[in-house]
Amino acid sequence: MSFRVLSAQIMHESNSFSVRLTSLDRFADVILLHGDEALRALDGTNTEVAGFLDVARERSWELVHVISAHANPAGCVTEEAFEEIMKVVEEAARRERERLDGMLLAFHGAMVTTHSGDGEGEILERLRAIVGRNTPIAATLDLHANVTRRMCELADILVSYKTYPHIDMRVAGRHAGELLHRTMAGEIKPHTLFVRPPMLEDANGGRTDVGPLVAVMDRAREYESEPNVLAVSVNGAFPYADIDEIGPTITVTYNGDPEPHRLFAEEMAKAMWDMRHDLVNRFLSPEEAVASALAGDDRPVVIADYADNPGAGGYGDGTNLLRALIAADADACFCPIVDPETASQLQSRKPGETVSIRLGGKVNASFGGESLDLTGTLLSVSDGSYTCDGPMYEGVRMSFGPTAVIKVGRVQVVIVTEPHQCHDLQQFLAFDIDPRAKRIVGVKSMQHFRAAFEPIASRVLVCDSGALASPDLTKFTFHRVPRPMYPLDPNTPYNPEVFIRTRRSDMPIASENKV
Repeated sequence: MSFRVLSAQIMHESNSFSVRLTSLDRFADVILLHGDEALRALDGTNTEVAGFLDVARERSWELVHVISAHANPAGCVTEEAFEEIMKVVEEAARRERERLDGMLLAFHGAMVTTHSGDGEGEILERLRAIVGRNTPIAATLDLHANVTRRMCELADILVSYKTYPHIDMRVAGRHAGELLHRTMAGEIKPHTLFVRPPMLEDANGGRTDVGPLVAVMDRAREYESEPNVLAVSVNGAFPYADIDEIGPTITVTYNGDPEPHRLFAEEMAKAMWDMRHDLVNRFLSPEEAVASALAGDDRPVVIADYADNPGAGGYGDGTNLLRALIAADADACFCPIVDPETASQLQSRKPGETVSIRLGGKVNASFGGESLDLTGTLLSVSDGSYTCDGPMYEGVRMSFGPTAVIKVGRVQVVIVTEPHQCHDLQQFLAFDIDPRAKRIVGVKSMQHFRAAFEPIASRVLVCDSGALASPDLTKFTFHRVPRPMYPLDPNTPYNPEVFIRTRRSDMPIASENKV
């Protein structure tokens, strides 16, 4: 039997403390493609949509892909952008609803809009109002999802990545697709529950390469082999959002009796809570990190500017680490500094020229450092395009937008327009910089850089430059987050939230339901 499945990708990780709202053109800067054009662009890549395609081919589905809309992390998604994307998806759902057997959605799980703290929950609610209670919906989530009650109630299946750096997006897409197929075939009737400890995020931001969460993730994989367990997701959460439902969750999609799965989720949530003081990263100041890196290594020392990570909504124009590298006249390369104004100005200059620029610190200098007045040699200008070859996005073509590379002393700096975090060696190599030949490699990233850069590094150091993604969450003013909440309230008692999804027949659905 062939099933007809509607799929869509709508992804954003929203830092509500950022003043840079995410408009529709911000989606176009990463991916905003419709239908088969999106499938052609993503086929074979390490993405959820590629995983959807894998299952569709193997199971002979009719896959109707509506849209792939993915913007870089930044401030809240504007209502206009949200409505433009949803108009396309809702129209397709109405057009297809009488022929649909299921829906497959790729989410991040931490979308905040200017009118809603739960973007994914609103998407699901609107789609349920169109397709009704009986059309199964499966969704994939980033490991850093803030899972909400609406998400669990309105999606039958939730599957999150299990790795950070994220190298299993396609695997997650395949997993969700296979569960959807079994649901459409009548083999299973999935439901979802979660347990959330009272904390803003996992102590180590969801790291799965080292640290205490490794054991929790191993236990999750082991539990997935138990009878009636369909998916176990350990979500580390995204803490840079002032919303009502925030924090890490243990989420179980299951078949049958929820009780044993509730007990398992409560056990794992308590383990996550008990690990809240077991920190892996040692955060240095930029100056401390540079001084340590200069203390004699044969291979490059990588310094990660954790706090100015564009992949967590940081502005990417913080200068504190770059200032320390230049002051030390280090043999270094640095990527990126997000400064559209300077990148544009340099496009008209010729490589080899001496240029004087005012770099970075232009969005809000109190987050990550003030602008630097620099004189250096312009090495190159380009459109910023590169094709990833690392573990995360191998084969995916990306662009920094208009890009310039300058050399100040011995420090080579990649100045970009679009705020991508550094996660691939090609973000240097494509611009004629070989990070393997440098003593210090500076990257703006929290964790994703590790997949590509740890193999070339003698050591990795992590610094807190005081920018918008600082690991010190007490620096931020939260108004909507439930209190008490750790670490905002150090003496928070352990009182986890437990949510068990209601039966679909109990769910209030608007009048536009499919009958």
